[in-house]
Amino acid sequence: MGAATGEEMGGYVSDSEAFASLIHVLDSVRMEPNLVASDDKEQYNYLLSIVNPNSKFGPDEEALLATALKALSRAVSKIDAIYHASLLSNIFAMRIWFLGNDAREALLELIITLAAVPDKYLDGCFHMLVTNFMPPDRIALSFEGQRWNIRKKEIHADLQLALRYISDLVPLAPLKLQFVIDKAMPRCFEPKHRIIAFVECMLGLVSEEIGETLGSTLLAKVVDLFNELDVNVSWDDILQEDQNKGIFDMEIEDIDEFSSHFFDDPSKVNDGNKNGVSKANNLFVEKLDSVMVIMCEHLKSRAENGYLLKDFGMLMDIFNRSILKLHKSKFTQFVMFYACSLDPEICGLNFAVRLADIFISKSEDPISRMSAISYLGSYLARAKFISPSIITSILRRIVEWCFDYCRLQNVQQRFFNPKNHRIFYSACQAVMYILCFRMRALIEVPHLKSILLNLPLGFIFCHPLDPLKVCLPSIVEEFMRQAKEASLFHASVPTIYENALDSELSRAFGGPNRLDLFFPFDPYLLKESDRFIRPNFEYWSRVKTSSSNFNAEEEGEEIEEEFLDNDAPKMMNNKEDFNVDYINNNDENNSDNEEEEEMGFNLDKMSITPQQRTFHFPTNKQMPTRIRVSASPPL
Repeated sequence: MGAATGEEMGGYVSDSEAFASLIHVLDSVRMEPNLVASDDKEQYNYLLSIVNPNSKFGPDEEALLATALKALSRAVSKIDAIYHASLLSNIFAMRIWFLGNDAREALLELIITLAAVPDKYLDGCFHMLVTNFMPPDRIALSFEGQRWNIRKKEIHADLQLALRYISDLVPLAPLKLQFVIDKAMPRCFEPKHRIIAFVECMLGLVSEEIGETLGSTLLAKVVDLFNELDVNVSWDDILQEDQNKGIFDMEIEDIDEFSSHFFDDPSKVNDGNKNGVSKANNLFVEKLDSVMVIMCEHLKSRAENGYLLKDFGMLMDIFNRSILKLHKSKFTQFVMFYACSLDPEICGLNFAVRLADIFISKSEDPISRMSAISYLGSYLARAKFISPSIITSILRRIVEWCFDYCRLQNVQQRFFNPKNHRIFYSACQAVMYILCFRMRALIEVPHLKSILLNLPLGFIFCHPLDPLKVCLPSIVEEFMRQAKEASLFHASVPTIYENALDSELSRAFGGPNRLDLFFPFDPYLLKESDRFIRPNFEYWSRVKTSSSNFNAEEEGEEIEEEFLDNDAPKMMNNKEDFNVDYINNNDENNSDNEEEEEMGFNLDKMSITPQQRTFHFPTNKQMPTRIRVSASPPL
């Protein structure tokens, strides 16, 4: 540059010669435009043509670009934000996806050097780097398969390294980066390849040193994207023909059919056919599935490298803030499920204990408590990696809370408003739901069987609050059948027919929509990411219920003596019948009733499953073989 022509520039014998020429060009235009000599303006414009984000770079052009970028890195002190604004604009608009290794390395070196200039170029450098998280569309569409993945990983690694260097050089850089990422975060309507690339690069930062500062924020951003995609996936197209199915109505066979609707059979995807799903719905599902794969792979990698507990602690806080009370959540919560499966002894246990703590805590709002107990019931029922001893411990804690709650109630009138006791009924339903899945496993272990048989279930379920007449009939039906077969209690209990939907208590609680279907860990329906969830998920069709042993005519099995033991407690209708060891000294529930009376929360909104439906009760009293989809309560 300088007095050299454009042709001469590519022939410099050393970087120092290029540097000297570049200094001359930069200095020659550091004045008012009308004072710049025409030759100097021409040389500056030639520099702009070299560092041009819209150019197509062949080998010669890219070599010239690398030389210019290296010289600029040494001449940063000569760059002026006003007089060289067009040059800076070109630099910050560069897309490293179009560059070879040498030019890419030179560009990132220049960006790092510019970022270190105090109070000048940090924002522009961060915007340039974060923008490059996502590839230009024509690049993403021109690569396929393994070749694309290799290139993407190389570029993301370079970007992450540059951000780490900048964070080392500028102590407050992570705070600025947080703002830039927040502004650049892709929305759910953007193309899938852009969302995937951005999330992959962002999660890669969690594993870098910058993750010590921004890890929680970065994970929260990914979860927010999950939520945005999740709430845009509608079940209306899938479930509108299944509105007569009960709670145990969707299982493995339906999951495979569902997946084919979304992924395998394009004829099922249309805008108006009630047998298919909308095209927009299909796109949201594919994006959500791909992002879930990325998150699961990230968690698996963190577990393998010994950092899972750090990520899990951040995810627990994010769960409390963003997921626990999210209406229409169908898949996002499985991030927690998978994280727990990677470390059942610590993460798996901590998640269950945290949910139980939220439920029992009187400082939590009623919606959080009801959501927590619903999550806990679904989690303990479905997580194969949770041991029977942990399930028993948590179950006993919830049952004792229910017992204490019953002791403090003075229900004398025949009719009362069940809505005033919603937290209690949510807990009763969770207990029954857990036992529908786990009773057999608990009874097979002698000391756990002893604990289970001595729980005050009889006192609770025969209390004048009548939980058996308020909770979901299909759950009550299956629980009562298993409890009877396992000799869980001997005395007469209300039959399923007394729990019919037209009972006065049921109508008072909202008829068919009363304690509605809120089971957050219903069968997982995303195809690609299913491989992370399925090995650790308990499907109802594979559950060994107590009826497996008692239905000797169908199964050809002998009745096990443990189910016929005579040590099961009788049904107790008053507190004097119950062992005082179960009386909790901490009567924290004495104001629960007052708290619930002030609740304005409608339980008929605790699910996104179709609201106009009827429940089907099998005449043969057998547990239906499938579980249907459900979701969390609204805010």
